[in-house]
Amino acid sequence: MKIVIMAGGYATRLWPITKTKAKPLLPVGKKKIVDYIYDKVVNFGFPIVLSTNKRFEEDFKRWAEEKDVEIIVEDSTKEEEKPGAVKALSDIARTLDDELLVLAGDNLFSFNLDGFMEYYRSRKAVVTALYDVGDYELAKRYGVAELNGERILKFHEKPEKPPSTLVGIGIYALTKEATRLLVEYGESEEKRDNLGDFLSWLCSRVEVYGYRFENGNWYDVGNPDSYLEAFRFYIQHSVADGIQIDRTSKIIEPVVIEEGCQIKGRCLIGPYVYMGRDCVIENSDISDSVIFDEVVLKKVKMWRSIIDERCEIRNLELNSSIIGGHAKIQRGE
Repeated sequence: MKIVIMAGGYATRLWPITKTKAKPLLPVGKKKIVDYIYDKVVNFGFPIVLSTNKRFEEDFKRWAEEKDVEIIVEDSTKEEEKPGAVKALSDIARTLDDELLVLAGDNLFSFNLDGFMEYYRSRKAVVTALYDVGDYELAKRYGVAELNGERILKFHEKPEKPPSTLVGIGIYALTKEATRLLVEYGESEEKRDNLGDFLSWLCSRVEVYGYRFENGNWYDVGNPDSYLEAFRFYIQHSVADGIQIDRTSKIIEPVVIEEGCQIKGRCLIGPYVYMGRDCVIENSDISDSVIFDEVVLKKVKMWRSIIDERCEIRNLELNSSIIGGHAKIQRGE
């Protein structure tokens, strides 16, 4: 078996942050999103490949420097050029010719995969992971499984009338036969962008089963709200050594503050704050927010917001905001 982590998307719903950063490399506590996925699969001992695009190729190569991961790069630099997840995966499958464990690189889940893999081995058939979102309106946002017992009859992508509240969560175990069919599908004129479409096609040719994860949490990091929600769940308190914090400032755990930061004047930082390297925060209140490297905030009140690197913001209140990199914003004095 080979493990494939799919990380070739451009995450347009998280722009402008993801114009310069791959979504799987966004911080969640001290780790990146993709670190959590890698940690779930590395102990299986199978070869791991990660599929990304040319825009983020070097970023993932740096991430993989101390990991046993092969980086495979698709030939695209922007959303309009992207071949689609299925086509990218089928191109990889053609070279591997093996069983595949496929995982979306932007998924966060708290459960381990041991039970999933045991179920796959017992069934000796294609298995995909399912999670019960518990709400039919919420299920409309995802690929929804139509089942007969544990067998999946079809996947419905973002249906108006979901047949269940069990949604696919981007984890697939494919037999050798299914891998060969994936290559066939990738070369056909069928829909190519969504793995759910491929699974529906596959259901008419081989047995496909759903494995339900019932104990734990799953986060589809598709928009700022879901990203911040996942951040709250995974953050573990960490303040780098040597951080300058004035005595009139207060830190409310948990927060992650990276090296080189300065917290000046009367600040209230936390809870649930990530602060990248070399930030300067002065006379500001910040909670439930992510701040990237080299940001300067002075007299700012911020809640549930994301600030990209090298921004400078003064005299402003931010609520559920996203500020792109290198912005300079000031209101009054």
